[in-house]
Amino acid sequence: MSTCLGLYIEDNVIKYAKVSKDNDIIKIDSFGIKFYDKINEAISQVIEETYSYKIPISINLSNENYNYFYLFSMLNKKDMQNVINTEFESICYDNGLNKDAFETRYVLVNNIEDKEKVKAIHISANKADLAKKTQYLDSYRVTTASPIGIAITNIIEHQDNENYLVVNIEDRTTVTTVVDKKITDVKVIDDGTSQILSKINAKENSYLKAYEICKNTTIYTSEGKDLQYEENDYLDDIMPTLYNIVGEVRKISNESLNKIEKVYITGTASVINNIDIYFQEYLQDIKCEILKPYFINNTKAKINIKDYIEVNSPIALALQGLGEGLNGVNFKKETLKDKISEIMKIEIGGSKPKSGAISKLGSKLNMDLSFDFKERLTAFERTLLRTSLGLLMLIIVYTGISIFLNNSMNKKEEEILNATLQVNSQIKQISEDDTNIKAKTAKYVSMTQRLTDLNAKTQDKNKRKNAIPTLLNQIMFSIPKGVQITSIQNTSGTKIVINAQANTYDQLGYLKASIKNYGILTNVISDSGEKQTQDGLIKTTIEGDLPIE
Repeated sequence: MSTCLGLYIEDNVIKYAKVSKDNDIIKIDSFGIKFYDKINEAISQVIEETYSYKIPISINLSNENYNYFYLFSMLNKKDMQNVINTEFESICYDNGLNKDAFETRYVLVNNIEDKEKVKAIHISANKADLAKKTQYLDSYRVTTASPIGIAITNIIEHQDNENYLVVNIEDRTTVTTVVDKKITDVKVIDDGTSQILSKINAKENSYLKAYEICKNTTIYTSEGKDLQYEENDYLDDIMPTLYNIVGEVRKISNESLNKIEKVYITGTASVINNIDIYFQEYLQDIKCEILKPYFINNTKAKINIKDYIEVNSPIALALQGLGEGLNGVNFKKETLKDKISEIMKIEIGGSKPKSGAISKLGSKLNMDLSFDFKERLTAFERTLLRTSLGLLMLIIVYTGISIFLNNSMNKKEEEILNATLQVNSQIKQISEDDTNIKAKTAKYVSMTQRLTDLNAKTQDKNKRKNAIPTLLNQIMFSIPKGVQITSIQNTSGTKIVINAQANTYDQLGYLKASIKNYGILTNVISDSGEKQTQDGLIKTTIEGDLPIE
């Protein structure tokens, strides 16, 4: 008989179920729910109550992500893996993530849309989150860490040609699509019981009481209009979340290429009375029911079936640890301690080997270690016994050293991983700061340039403001007798055009020379003058630039 303890761990709550399997007979030995403030103490209590010091333990992942890649079915396994790794690296790059910070697994399923391709369900979990969770159980035998969106289907007795959704409403909600006994899709909805329990806990200051309130709450339905309002004081905290979830489930059902015939509801929220009827009213033609483990009738204990339903998630995880469900989704890496413990059937760190361990070890070493101690041992038997015990001691010492070194290496790997994550976080922060500084610098340079241009314009305006009166004053004192100024124009910028007339060319030439020599204008030019026949005066035009510095 094989036994496994399933632990479903979330913030503030642990669900557990100890499951045994003897051939095809599956039994639940013990189960329960604990709300905690200190997770280490809660885990120790569960291990003690279920007496699971030495048995395998199966846990859930936290905040895992699902991606989907489509591959040509003719590719070999290695090429498929390379394509999947490349696709995931691209997603990490686009989202500014470090791919090395994630532990990944994938499973291949049939692609309904294109028969020439296969669909890869790719699952990624943060290594730091996984290491933190397994660290709480470091003293025990954790053998399996699985995504609950995959494992939850272990408690369903699959039927041929049946398509259904499994809606597991825990902290987050996972919606798993099963088509003809095969998982084809897993969607994660952020809405879940964490929102419901948090709202009620804010009023009652107790997660345990919030959970009990959910168990005692009944949802209004079209057939239940006579329900008393006093029994549903917390519906305002429950219904918005359920409304969002059922809306997403209906959307998934409508978008499915295969007709969905049934919806199974499970998870913490399944304890709310009439939740299946509430889903049925929204999904109409799809049959909705609470998920019950298919083997539940095997247990002889008189326990309310609703109590089993509360712990569907840890039951499913325990079955995953017993070899049920999809292979290839175990995120728990096998350590040297696990390998030696499996070979020798000796609990490392325990006081003595399990029954039959020495004889099994002897078979591993191709030795006959069965001695008849009623008779006197021969010299060969004594030698063989000493040699066997010496080898056993050597193996135990070697194992102890190996475990010590392995633990040290694992701790160093965790430290390196944490340091890498911290450095990457700092690099990202520095990059963001650098971008902000560059943006502010560009803005400062732009503002400085604008101020410089404005200052130049102001200075130019002031210079021109004073230049015109100065020009008029200088011309007034420089104009020769007999010369008349008919007009002075500032045609553009610093350009000045002076029209003058006199009786002789000499007088106009003197005017031009005075303007040029006294620096009244620069770049002075003039025409040769033109004599008018009517009045006998000679007219000329003098051009130049204001001497503005």
